[in-house]
Amino acid sequence: MQFILSKLTSVRSNPQALLLAMAFVMPLVFSVWNALLNNFVVEKAQFSGVEIGLLQSLREVPGFLAFTAVFVLLVLREQTFALLALAVMCIGVALTGWLPFELGLYCTTVVMSIGFHYVETINQSLTLQWLSKEQSAHFMGKQLAVKSFASLLAYGSIWLLMEFFEISYTSMYMLAGGLGLIIVVCLWFGFKQFTHGIVQHKTLFLRRRYWLYYGLVFFSGARRQIFMVFASFMMVEKFGYSVGDVSLLFMLNYIFNLIFAPAIGRWISKIGEQKALTIEYIGLFAVFICYALVNDPNWAAVLYVVDHLFFAMAIATKTYFQKIADQQDFASTASVSFTINHIAAVIIPALLGIVWLTSPSLVFYIGAGFAICSLFLAINIPAHPTIGNEVRQNPLGWANQPIAAETFAKSQP
Repeated sequence: MQFILSKLTSVRSNPQALLLAMAFVMPLVFSVWNALLNNFVVEKAQFSGVEIGLLQSLREVPGFLAFTAVFVLLVLREQTFALLALAVMCIGVALTGWLPFELGLYCTTVVMSIGFHYVETINQSLTLQWLSKEQSAHFMGKQLAVKSFASLLAYGSIWLLMEFFEISYTSMYMLAGGLGLIIVVCLWFGFKQFTHGIVQHKTLFLRRRYWLYYGLVFFSGARRQIFMVFASFMMVEKFGYSVGDVSLLFMLNYIFNLIFAPAIGRWISKIGEQKALTIEYIGLFAVFICYALVNDPNWAAVLYVVDHLFFAMAIATKTYFQKIADQQDFASTASVSFTINHIAAVIIPALLGIVWLTSPSLVFYIGAGFAICSLFLAINIPAHPTIGNEVRQNPLGWANQPIAAETFAKSQP
């Protein structure tokens, strides 16, 4: 008993354990929402590509507004804020099945998304603050593995409960959201408040020397929407995948991530961000071209798994920023970068939903174009990025100064 109490005390005092616990809860709940979404909206609300595109655009609006996290941090600790946001996400998911009509789905999606995007923003900030540069890539790989295990558990539960026990969409959403909320309460009371780390700036700013990072984040948001919205929707609309089929496909995705994500983190530490991102973007370009041409459901599934595995390399974007940034900038820049990431994400699903009605292939060719833009940016990352060595070529000659703008305060207090 003394040994168990000692271990519990050790875990309670370990900030990495809290980060991994939050990394488990978020995908456990969100994966249920995501895996059921396409079938739920088609079967219960008769959505077409236009409505699903609009829903996904609304889902990204809270991500676009992620910069407001800085203002919340004026009154809440980051740890407290992260757990409250996680609870909001769980509530949004739990309510989804009760409102199976267009306006209801838009509302529950926004509630879920507010929690989701604030959790992602604060989690990134805390990870960069609480981990050293030498540890971060490997730890982020471990986080991905934990997220994959949670998602695998979610998809396995969907497959078992809905295929064999035939429980309803409403019950599945309630089960996921309720379980997540219980775990959040346990985390709230189970971990102490961690106070170590550099005091973060509580104002919004853009630094000119971070321009390459901002560019990578922007195109990442654009590509991610095509993968999340239209690659998944293609499986249901074009190839007729059932809920069980989609769940099994997602399970296969996360089995690969569970196995390979920690190794990917170590591999990025070894070869560097520039090479890792170059390989990722070349691979994603090829995958999007193949999406546009594929007519076989089995090959489409292979592409989906490969696509998901390439996105695990996005760890390199975060570790690149950690190496070039002032430590006081982590929280504010995490908020601003999420907003930049979602500028394209808010617009693209709705616009490409209209394109989808006439040419689904064109949607994926556009995704290939985004991958090429990312590739050109990645090539400009130095072999050993540091403060003062942020890019290989700086054509605009931007210096290490905050950008003055009416909507952004200067970074220095």
